[in-house]
Formats: sequence, C-alpha cells, structure tokens
Amino acid sequence: MRGNLAKTIELVNTQVFRRAMLPKSYTDRLGRKLFLLLLTVQGLGAFALITLGVMVKKFRVAPRVLQPLVRREISRAGVALLPMFFFIALALGFVVVSQTVSALAKLGQSDWLGSTMVIVIVRELGPLLTAMLVLARVGTANVIELGTARALGEVEALEALGIDPVHYLIVPRIIGMAAGIFSLTVYLILGALASGYLFAFLQDVPMTPGDYLKQIAGALSWLDFALLALKTTAFGFFIAIVTCYHGLAQPLRLEDVSRVAVRAVTQGVMVCVLVDAVFIVLYLVT
Repeated sequence: MRGNLAKTIELVNTQVFRRAMLPKSYTDRLGRKLFLLLLTVQGLGAFALITLGVMVKKFRVAPRVLQPLVRREISRAGVALLPMFFFIALALGFVVVSQTVSALAKLGQSDWLGSTMVIVIVRELGPLLTAMLVLARVGTANVIELGTARALGEVEALEALGIDPVHYLIVPRIIGMAAGIFSLTVYLILGALASGYLFAFLQDVPMTPGDYLKQIAGALSWLDFALLALKTTAFGFFIAIVTCYHGLAQPLRLEDVSRVAVRAVTQGVMVCVLVDAVFIVLYLVT
C-alpha cells in the first residue's frame, strides 16, 4: 500500500457522504443504506485485489522479517485459542453429537449416524463455528490494533520508511488466520466427535466405538476433506480482509476505533454466512 491506496479507498468511502443528513423518507433511507453497502463491497473488493497482488508480487521479499510475524499470527489465531476450543468441543459434543447419537439409537436409525455427523459437524457447524469464534476473538483485535496504528500515524511512518504496510501488516494476518482457522476446525471436529460419543456411551447407547468410527469414515469422501480445507482457508482470508480493511484502509480517530470494530465484526459474520452458502451450493452440485 503506497500512499495512494488509502486515498483511493478514502474516495470510495467518502466521509462527506457518510456524514450527510439522514433522508426524510424511508425510501431515500433505504437507498442510502444500499448505496453505502455497494460502496463497502467495492472497497472490500479493491482492498482484497490489492492484497492478493502484494502477496504474489512480494512473495519472496524480506522473508526473515515476515516469517516471525507469520508465526506470531499463527500462534495468536491458533495455539492461543486451544484451551477455549477444548471447552467448545466438549460443549458441542454434549449438546449436539451425544443427543443426535442417542436420538437415532432410540429411533432405530443408527445407520444414518455417519451421514448426519458429516453434514452437521464436519461440513457445516465445525467450520462456521470456528470462523465465528476466531472473528470475535482475533478479528476484533486486528481492527483495534490497525485502527489505532492508523489513528496515531504509524502507517504513514511505515510508508515514509519505504515499507509496504500491506506486506508488513496484512499478509501475516491473512496467512496466520487461514492456518489458524483450518487447524482449529480440525481440532474442534475431532474433539466434538470424540466427546459426543463419550457422553452417548455414558447414556448406555448400544453402539461400539468401532461401529461409530466405521459409520463416520464410511460417510466421508475425498471431497469433504478438500472442501473443508478450502472453506476454512476462505474463512480466514475473508475475515482478515474485512477486519484489516476497516482498521487500516480508512482514516480514523481514536474515538472511532470501537465503532469501526463493531461494524467490522458484523460484516465479517455476514461474509462468513455468504461463503458458507457458496460451499453449500458446491456440496449440492458435486
């Protein structure tokens, strides 16, 4: 991001328009909201393309500087969240998996257990829940850190030193968040399936561990593994883009950082739902 990046996105998201007087009619108000939505989508698209261009163009630039930053982001978006995800996996196994196993066993439909677990836990609930938790925990921190740096003039200082802020501040966050969401999703899925069977076993469900694992393995296919990796990577990329865009691409004051963080999390949730809907369509057509 070279000086003119902030100016370009600032023109797209002009503060004059955002501070204009609210229209009097509901139709005008709806039109204004839709126009702001289009401006946001345009700004996010431009920001994503610029970031992808920097990632490709400067892939081998300053690896000794970038690698510690990437490791730090992977630790923050992955390793540091393991205790919380251990609890979430236990809760998910108790609330969803064990109840499903018990209900199917009572109805005499245990043959559908593998397909149900794959659809509910592996395909949908595991990746989406992980993305939401990482967005709430790490995405908010991204907005606050970058917004504060922008408000204090640190981004302009990096540009004055000849350092590309996109390469230095955003690329490590994208890589770390994508790797963190993928790893935590696998951890959450395995923990939920294991703890779910444990809770079901305590309820005297007549199913051996071998039958349980056999049904789940039989319901999985190579497509599930491929789309799981692709979906979690997409979640990490878009969450990082949305949060970094709101924290870095717009000129902020310190008192605006908290408001922008709320907006970024809201839009991040919407983006995650849209990405998940796209992958649902992919599952249905393949």
